[in-house]
Amino acid sequence: MKLESIVIPALNQFASLYIEQKDPVKSFFHYDITNQSVYEKRYKEVMKQTYDREVVADCIEDYMKDYPTSEKITESINKLRDPSSVVVIGGQQAGLLTGPLYTIHKIISIIKLAEQQEKQLGKPVVPVFWIAGEDHDFLEINHVYTETRERMKKISYPGLLDEKRMVSHIDYNKQQLEKWVNDVFEHFGERKYTKELLTLLQEAIHTFHTFTQFFAYLVTSLFKDYGLLIIDAADAKLRKIERPYFSRLIDHGADVTKAVLVQQALIQAKGFKQMIELNNDSANIFYYFENERILLDFDETQNRFTSKKADIIFTKEELFDLLEQYPERFSNNVVTRPLMQEWIFPSLAFIAGPGEIAYWGELKQAFEQLNMKMPPIIPRLNMTFVESVHERDAHELQLDLAKIIEAGLQHSRDGFMQSTVDGELNNILEAALDDLTIQYKNVFERLRVIDQSLIPLAEKNLHYHQKQFDYLAQKVDQSIYKKHETIINKFDRLERFLRPEGSFQERMWNIFYFLNERGPSFISDIMALDYHFDGTHKVIKI
Repeated sequence: MKLESIVIPALNQFASLYIEQKDPVKSFFHYDITNQSVYEKRYKEVMKQTYDREVVADCIEDYMKDYPTSEKITESINKLRDPSSVVVIGGQQAGLLTGPLYTIHKIISIIKLAEQQEKQLGKPVVPVFWIAGEDHDFLEINHVYTETRERMKKISYPGLLDEKRMVSHIDYNKQQLEKWVNDVFEHFGERKYTKELLTLLQEAIHTFHTFTQFFAYLVTSLFKDYGLLIIDAADAKLRKIERPYFSRLIDHGADVTKAVLVQQALIQAKGFKQMIELNNDSANIFYYFENERILLDFDETQNRFTSKKADIIFTKEELFDLLEQYPERFSNNVVTRPLMQEWIFPSLAFIAGPGEIAYWGELKQAFEQLNMKMPPIIPRLNMTFVESVHERDAHELQLDLAKIIEAGLQHSRDGFMQSTVDGELNNILEAALDDLTIQYKNVFERLRVIDQSLIPLAEKNLHYHQKQFDYLAQKVDQSIYKKHETIINKFDRLERFLRPEGSFQERMWNIFYFLNERGPSFISDIMALDYHFDGTHKVIKI
């Protein structure tokens, strides 16, 4: 494997300016991530705070006991108990087969930054990944994409859910999921490692029953040798740890909302769009009621919490009582999840995707309202894998890989197709059709004199001849396509792999395609590479 770094601006302008640490975006955060002493500074600030390390470590240890483990995981749990330890943390939804590649890229980023900073600081730094199991948008995680000859095909797990149930509470049908996995691998094609991977997946399917458990098993299987700790944000034991902090959010939720709205106004005044949907009444807490997550509002005039439909209503005191009895019914939204994370974990850094960077920028004053600082927000590693066949295709087409990854191939492909057109033949056909149309106008004029009832027949006759011209032109195009089919296929193959459907590879391709092609060692191979968190795009030639 070979890693090369290229400069590609983020599609999200806010994130792009943040990566470059340019004003005004850098002012929306507490740390300058380009400053070499940023981690040392953050470490000292974290050490001034107190954390329930033993309880959190016990919670994670208990959560992970059913998943593949290693000495490295035990070591990480023990490190977390150490009062001098910090964590590098990030999270993602529980996508099927781990979801799009960017989830894997985020996990690699968490592990790599933790390793680097442990060496740099000489202190224990633990990689932690939280699963967004409290999210309820099942349609975002229920599919993967596979390659066909013409396009990327979306393969979805069957069944739709109308209710807003937390993903961690959704059971899968074992037979349906096994059939779905087999369907995905049928598209991947049988390779040397296919049976081994299917055995792993079947074991996971039949051992567990929820989508987050299935996800957690796969992640720990792939990354257990790197000491990665995982926790489900919807875990009931974690929720008990979070109880006193939910109490703070209930008490000071209105102040948090006002702080976010003020920060959003500052950002919008600089020309950026609002990322977090929020109104003056937002309480930023979900309550689990009759198998649905209900987002609560807070009515300051009535001093009560309500759902949007006002079908559930609580006074503040009632909500405190419910929190005491049933902490598992409460969950965070996009505003409170980062706050909760910082209360629970001694975060040295948070690994974020482009969208997360944008919404964290809206939270600065919310953190300050609660006498906290947000951690350094470190952009996750952006990667594109390039197989030798694609490198060869690009070379033969005289195309630059970096430009393909940045902008796609449509412009180059259109240019090539235009170069194959026989302009002289097109002109002859167009002239012949024009002449025919003119002559038929003369026919129509004479028919108006002789017998107008024949005009419809003449029009039908003209239409027939026009269709014949179209048919001939179509056959010419097909002949040209067939003549250049090998080159056109190279364009299409490159685009599907490097810029599928106009997206980056990491948004559509899945890690199990690569594991199927190259085996489990693919993970150790990419983990062995030397990564720098410098905002560049990593091109990994495999």
